[in-house]
Amino acid sequence: APCSLMVCFSCLQKTEVIEEAFAGMFMDTAESERMKLVSCLGAFRQYWSTLPQESHEQCVQWIVRFIHGQHSPKRISFLYDCLAMAVETSLLPPRMVCQTLVSSDTLEWDRTQLWSLTFKLIRKIIGGVDYKGVRDLLKAVLDKIQTIPNFVSSAVVQQLLAAREVVEYILDRNACLLPAYFAVTEIRKLYPEGALSHWLLGSLISDFVDSFRPTARINSICGRCSLLPVVNNSGAICNSWKLDPTTLRFPLRGMLPYDKDLFDPQTGLLRYVLEQPYSRDMVCNMLGLNKQHKQRCPVLEDQLVDLVVYAMERSETEEQFDDGGTSQLLWQHLSSQLIFFVLFQFASFPHMVLSLHQKLAGRGLIKGRDHLMWVLLQFISGSIQKNALADFLPVMKLFDLLYPEKECIPVPDINKPQSTHAFAMTCIWIHLNRKAQSDNSKLQIPIPHSLKLHHEFLQQSLRNKSLPMTDYKIALLCNAYSTNSECFTLPMGVLVETIYGNGSMRITLPGTNCMASGSVTPLPMNLLDSLTVHAKMSLIHSIATRVIKLAHAKSSLALAPALVETYSRLLVYMEIESLGIKGFISQLLPNVFKSHAWGILHTLLEMFSYRMHHIQPHYRVQLLSHLHSLAAVPQTNQNQLHLCVESTALRLITALGSSEVQPQFTRFLSDPKTVLSAESEELNRALSKYLIKHLHDFFTGSDSIQGTWCKDILQTIMNFTPHNWASHTLSCFPAPLQAFFKQNNVPQESRFNLKKNVEEEYRKWKSMTNENDIITHFSMQGSPPLFLCLLWKMLLETDHINQIGFRVLERIGARALVAHVRTFADFLVYEFSTSAGGQQLNKCIEILNDMVWKYNIVTLDRLILCLAMRSHEGNEAQVCYFIIQLLLLKPNDFRNRVSDFVKENAPEHWLQSDWHTKHMSYHKKYPEKLYFEGLAEQVNPPVQLQPQYLPIYFGNVCLRFLPVFDIVIHRFLELLPVSKSLETLLDHLGGLYKFHDRPVTYLYNTLHYYERHLRDRTNLKRKLVHAIMSSLKDNRTPGWCLSETYLKFGMNPREDNVWVPDDTYYCKLIGRLPPMAGKSPGPFPNCDWRFNEFPNPAAHALHVTCVELMALAVPGKDVGNALLNVVLKSQPMVPRENITAWMNAIGLVITALPEPYWIVLHDRIVSVLSSPVLTSETDTVGYPFQLLDFTACHQSYSEMYCSYVLALAHAVWHHSSIGQLSLIPKFLSEVLKPIVKTEFQLLYVYHLVGPFLQRFQQERTRCMLEIGVAFYEMLQAVDQHCSHLSYTDPICDFLYHVKYMFTGDSVKDQVEKIICTLRPAVKLRLPSAATNATNAAQPNPVSSPIPQNNPGPSNVPLPVAQ
Repeated sequence: APCSLMVCFSCLQKTEVIEEAFAGMFMDTAESERMKLVSCLGAFRQYWSTLPQESHEQCVQWIVRFIHGQHSPKRISFLYDCLAMAVETSLLPPRMVCQTLVSSDTLEWDRTQLWSLTFKLIRKIIGGVDYKGVRDLLKAVLDKIQTIPNFVSSAVVQQLLAAREVVEYILDRNACLLPAYFAVTEIRKLYPEGALSHWLLGSLISDFVDSFRPTARINSICGRCSLLPVVNNSGAICNSWKLDPTTLRFPLRGMLPYDKDLFDPQTGLLRYVLEQPYSRDMVCNMLGLNKQHKQRCPVLEDQLVDLVVYAMERSETEEQFDDGGTSQLLWQHLSSQLIFFVLFQFASFPHMVLSLHQKLAGRGLIKGRDHLMWVLLQFISGSIQKNALADFLPVMKLFDLLYPEKECIPVPDINKPQSTHAFAMTCIWIHLNRKAQSDNSKLQIPIPHSLKLHHEFLQQSLRNKSLPMTDYKIALLCNAYSTNSECFTLPMGVLVETIYGNGSMRITLPGTNCMASGSVTPLPMNLLDSLTVHAKMSLIHSIATRVIKLAHAKSSLALAPALVETYSRLLVYMEIESLGIKGFISQLLPNVFKSHAWGILHTLLEMFSYRMHHIQPHYRVQLLSHLHSLAAVPQTNQNQLHLCVESTALRLITALGSSEVQPQFTRFLSDPKTVLSAESEELNRALSKYLIKHLHDFFTGSDSIQGTWCKDILQTIMNFTPHNWASHTLSCFPAPLQAFFKQNNVPQESRFNLKKNVEEEYRKWKSMTNENDIITHFSMQGSPPLFLCLLWKMLLETDHINQIGFRVLERIGARALVAHVRTFADFLVYEFSTSAGGQQLNKCIEILNDMVWKYNIVTLDRLILCLAMRSHEGNEAQVCYFIIQLLLLKPNDFRNRVSDFVKENAPEHWLQSDWHTKHMSYHKKYPEKLYFEGLAEQVNPPVQLQPQYLPIYFGNVCLRFLPVFDIVIHRFLELLPVSKSLETLLDHLGGLYKFHDRPVTYLYNTLHYYERHLRDRTNLKRKLVHAIMSSLKDNRTPGWCLSETYLKFGMNPREDNVWVPDDTYYCKLIGRLPPMAGKSPGPFPNCDWRFNEFPNPAAHALHVTCVELMALAVPGKDVGNALLNVVLKSQPMVPRENITAWMNAIGLVITALPEPYWIVLHDRIVSVLSSPVLTSETDTVGYPFQLLDFTACHQSYSEMYCSYVLALAHAVWHHSSIGQLSLIPKFLSEVLKPIVKTEFQLLYVYHLVGPFLQRFQQERTRCMLEIGVAFYEMLQAVDQHCSHLSYTDPICDFLYHVKYMFTGDSVKDQVEKIICTLRPAVKLRLPSAATNATNAAQPNPVSSPIPQNNPGPSNVPLPVAQ
């Protein structure tokens, strides 16, 4: 081939002799040049036509090599003309020629003439290259320019500039060679943030990149770096808070020049989250850390170290430590965080210790040194046996720095818990030394002189065999010798003995025949806090092993109350989770169940019901599924255990939080049966009601539950236990769920039929004579569950029940009896509806009451639960609630029980040492009778009963009634006519809420879900808040919840002139939120978060603030507007420099309120869009992007109302759930689209919604696609309305970004129809028209809008109803 090509170009070699002789002095005429070109091309065309396709590229490469091998500039120039002509006459493809020229190795900057001629040729023919080719060329040219050194002779610069002209031509937006969006992507890959472009390009690149700053701004959330979440709030698990685990940067989409602060590591955000108690799951979620993959995360390590340094600084200023103050809580929390992250190898212990040494060196911070060593001791004692000694030696460097004393440090007062911290360093030395001895290591370290007295004290205490429980000596010995079994057995043995109660002493428990080991005083919390994690693990391990041993041995003696209470207290420590709650659920429960140790099983369920705090959602759902399988086993079909299993399940369901709904329940989709009850309609109703309450937001803006995970669960519930809801209950459900229940309507048995069947059975009862036949007939499986109705009739007619009645009840069994209670509940409503009132009514009540309290046929909590869960309509519903009220209040039985229990007990069980004594005296006064004892005594002849009771350590009818009371209140709220009855119930029984484990959360959920029902019933709302809050007043520090202003003005009923708070009130209220208050101590009193209903101060503040706002006698719309005004109006209490923190607080609060409160933001957006600033078509506004840069405007005091609204909307939407966000597409298309007529309005809307496309793509794709189309429709309206468009480029760049990062080709058809109607200048610059874009060209392709894979575990919900 080269020979044939040589022949083609031989015409060039022809020169006259005389030309060669006088080289450079002859000039070809233009004509002869053309002739040469034509003949040369002719020959080449013939040759090219014979070449196979695959050799074309090789051929062009040969030509370029041939040209570059020439030395005569004239000849090179001629050959380049030849190439240009070949391209112009469509002989050669321009892309191939350009690419071959640029990628040639012989094109070097020092051959300046060749360089100049090459780039001039490229500039001439590049117009014919398609945009993908131009993109590759741009990259190649920029790479080539990079080869030019920094210092060259100024003489050659002129020649080199030809390359710059090519780049300039490619980047010229009017030339439209390449969509600018692709160009900027290539440029940013080569010159990332902060890198300077080559000197030859001058400001060309930076100017071009700057033209994309508006697009980047449109895609950025205003003030994003100042927005902070509330840890463990449902919004906190969404994608808004994800960070890159190596750089801690936000995951930004596209290669755009975002503002510098968005590229910074977000250490502030991570640090803030780490500081919050119970934040470890959120930290793992933010950084995509997975416990299964042990990956070290250096950025996390740095933040933990900084947090320790911060705690050291805090300790310098704090006077007292063991006062439960902020500093003590911080150190406690730090040790828990450190153990978790180091244990799962997300952080390396030696690295952290060395880093700490480096950061503390020369700081002179030594007041907190004991606490720091205490934190390090926790980890060292637990892991030194499994790891190399060298990993722990850096601690000695820290010792030298923090303990500079030359003399011995005195022994502290060992009566104070703090003494264990003072001994921490000595304990560390003992563990290191023990390890060195067992490894026969040369690294043995003599005891430092300053610790001599401490060491001697410990040695001496070991020799003393009798250890008192009155001081902290036992804790000190456990901490020092937990890795030395000879020395450890003594102190640990004393602890264990104290709570096991040695066999000789017995005590009685409630009920008959129930004895337990004698120890009743649990180990106090401050003693447990003084043990290292390693010692606590030994303690909990020996307790669990003992319980399993006793279960296997089927011991008739119940566990000692001290042991049960101590075990419950140990379960609160998250740092011993694997042996603690995890072992409890996955080992202890199954083991006890396998051994059929029903007494111990009952004990464990009681512990879970009354003594556990902050149990992670997956454990709760796991337990719920255990309980359902338990309920199906024949052995649990006994009254007490069955009642306990059902009560525990009900508590679990009513205490599930909103953030737990989806992630937990979707895990069970493959087998939803496991979380549902196969037979208990009440539990399934409670679960579906819980789902519905918490899915309120999820279904906002969606019309059907088709295809959602929720439908499967509800469908299974309906298959297991078919049921209806009354219309007044249904009216509170979200529309899609109302439709579901209407479709799945279940025919109800008519009251008339029920009455007839009862009469029929009663006739049989009276006419049958053979005792065995009667018992068999009425207790047979499958016979109608009407027996309680018959007992009722017997009492009504004859005032007594005979012995056969008792035998039938016994034979029916606990599980089957529930169905009888259900029909009895319906039958009662029928009886009461038709009773004549007066005497007869009193008689009915008396009988009903006797059935509960005198005969013990059914417990009050079960009967009320069944009544509350029936679905009566209208008048019958009122009768049903009337019966509930009578049962609870008419006789004194229950009222007395409640008032005595409330009076004599306090809910802070973790601070009490005498719970058992009070518990026993209460049960002696009001014994629980669960085996029909009353009936057995009353029948004729009486039956001698000595039932074997299972041990009861914590429960009683009042506490069992609490979750039922929660349900009763909700049902009463749904039916308007019974409001007054509800107020009466709250007056008499509201005090019980003192023992509710989540009173504020319950109040929050109730006010939120029933907002529509309570809107105009301000008295009832106030009553509810008052009843629950005042029940707690004796057990909480003043100021713990409602603000003083509200207590003063809001709590007093003033019908005539309702209190309407002013702006100052709202500012003060928002100012109480921690991210806002920022400083410590916060506005709320400190407390031990391990036993609080909320995991941290911010979650507490958020909930109490929302409760107070919802409790106001002011419409939601007005409250919402007042909250927006906190930052939108000039408020003296809101400091300017802190404005984004205030916006963050408002975002948090307003999104946690019902829809009427936050939807007012939409009205503000509409008013801004319609304001003259955005509707005028003249340029009075100045450059719109400066106007929309809130931070810059704010700093220069030039912000305007519209930029405030934009920043506030971003803060609110950033905190919103996906359900709340899914109203945006409708808002865009129905409300904003008709208003948008000018470019400023269009850009404002793009900036408003643009930053949230990423969330939509990950969480609800359907919405993202709708928004994508709406963006084009608005552009179309602007294009038709405006005569001139000034910002075509930023608008088109933004739409490019939307297409290539989010929508892909999914909306291509709708969009192309719109693009066809736009003016040419716009059409040319838009994706589909200019590029007829195919996915191959995408900078970072998104071919269809499927959530992109993000690192780490993804829990992206499925898009709803796409």
